Amino acid sequence: MIYLVHHGEAVPPSVDAQRPLTEAGRAAVERLAQEAAGRGVAPVEIRHSGKLRARQTGEAFRLACNPLAAFTMVRGLQPADPSDILADRLAGETRDLLLIGHMPHIARLLRRLLGRVGEDVEFPPHGMVALEPDPGGDPTRWLKVWSLP
Repeated sequence: MIYLVHHGEAVPPSVDAQRPLTEAGRAAVERLAQEAAGRGVAPVEIRHSGKLRARQTGEAFRLACNPLAAFTMVRGLQPADPSDILADRLAGETRDLLLIGHMPHIARLLRRLLGRVGEDVEFPPHGMVALEPDPGGDPTRWLKVWSLP
């Protein structure tokens, strides 16, 4: 399974240029991570963009879902990154991975993985989408299984 997560609510850049999660954002992320853990989410690796708000979101998921998960900053999850960077790396992936990124990139990545580029596919703000490999055998295609909230 691949789990895509949009980071929690962050403070505006006028308050803090690093944009950490707000108190409400941190609480919402902790609830989301607990709900994901309740659904059996236990990624072997959590990848984040490197931005503080994505890293803080990842830390909550790591604590709730799998404290032993590898925790890595990767290229290709920044807001303006093209979706093909990660889509190509995920082709044929068999491990459970959780990726934490930003809008609009995370929505573009979802469309790309679903094979629906150019279509209007909603990504839940500050939410999560679970994907499984397409049983048709195409290693570049994924199917949406569920989303939160």
